[in-house]
Amino acid sequence: MPEIRKTSPLSRRSLLRSLGGGAALGALAGCGVPAAYVSPGDRAGADLSARDKKLTWANWPLYIDTDDKDHTKRPTLDAFRKRTGISVDYIEEINDNDEFFGKISPSLMNHQQTGRDLIVISDWMCARFVRLGWVQEMDRAGQPNVAKYLDPLLSRPAFDPGRKSTVPWQSGITGIAYNYRKLGREINHVSDLWAPDLKGRVTLLSGLDEAFALLMQGNGVDITRWKADDFHKICDQVEKYVHSGQIRRFTGNDYTKDLVSGDVLACQAYSGDVIQLQADNPDIRFVVPEEGAELWSDSLMIPNLARHKANAEKLVDYYYEPEVAAELASWVNYVCPVPAAQHVLASSKDEDTAALAENPLIFPDAIMRKRLAIARDITSTERSEFAKRWNAIAGL
Repeated sequence: MPEIRKTSPLSRRSLLRSLGGGAALGALAGCGVPAAYVSPGDRAGADLSARDKKLTWANWPLYIDTDDKDHTKRPTLDAFRKRTGISVDYIEEINDNDEFFGKISPSLMNHQQTGRDLIVISDWMCARFVRLGWVQEMDRAGQPNVAKYLDPLLSRPAFDPGRKSTVPWQSGITGIAYNYRKLGREINHVSDLWAPDLKGRVTLLSGLDEAFALLMQGNGVDITRWKADDFHKICDQVEKYVHSGQIRRFTGNDYTKDLVSGDVLACQAYSGDVIQLQADNPDIRFVVPEEGAELWSDSLMIPNLARHKANAEKLVDYYYEPEVAAELASWVNYVCPVPAAQHVLASSKDEDTAALAENPLIFPDAIMRKRLAIARDITSTERSEFAKRWNAIAGL
């Protein structure tokens, strides 16, 4: 098992331009291009997997294990290639969900191959692909590990019931990070962000899809079935705190710099980032508020007309073997979608690796799990209106 790394995969969760792909798609529909939707019968292409032992996989930077001595080597991928004879062209080309959407959407809406057999994008963007019919259902009969080991918390998102077309690669939590030593007290509720002693020392995430769910949960909303009125209520609240000076600013991943420097004492944050920060500053804490927090995933999908679908399905299932999932989790430090990997890590002879099994930000405990929920996605009809309002508040 590799040692825990000390560098953070921050580039993966960079600032998202909420109007990007949605606005482009809306413009196409307005120009009379209903053919963007692909019916089920037109999604599959000739599968060359049996005779062509390869696949092309597009992923985010710094989102897979690498060899400590040679970062061009990826141990789990190398082991897959050795076991199956399937070579993987692994491309770290995804830096932003909307940007990648714009890159491959022309091919998908025009019923053309993308040149990729497997992609990883955030679930809110996966929802858009699923609605458009741009991804294929996977053959679960050939994926026994996914069927057996996928975390039940992640198995039934509203946009893809039963996870027929998507499989979580890694997961995470959007909660609250704070500096316990400098603040001098605990934070347990979303409403704690609005306390007088935090005026001007709070940041929120700027991306619409990243920010809204946690704020709704602070209002007691069930984010699996939130309504438009719930969204506008949080916008009213956030506007008030912007005008009062309670909120310092809206951020992408640069919230980590403010938190480390002490300019900010509490902020919306991603669990995986905080694990990395805690390695150097144990005073930084992450909390899942008592009202709950959003559980999200970056998920694997097979785009339409992929030429190596069966090979891609085999790779997906490989990463759901508990031993493989444990090796990956020990490197990326996000919420592992394979709970059975916890036992594998716990049995490691390496103390740092074994300690990861007890980290609730990688393997949420029973109390935390009860507070986590997957937000229902923003529909295409809602997106333009909601993004316009949120972006005006956040200054985007």
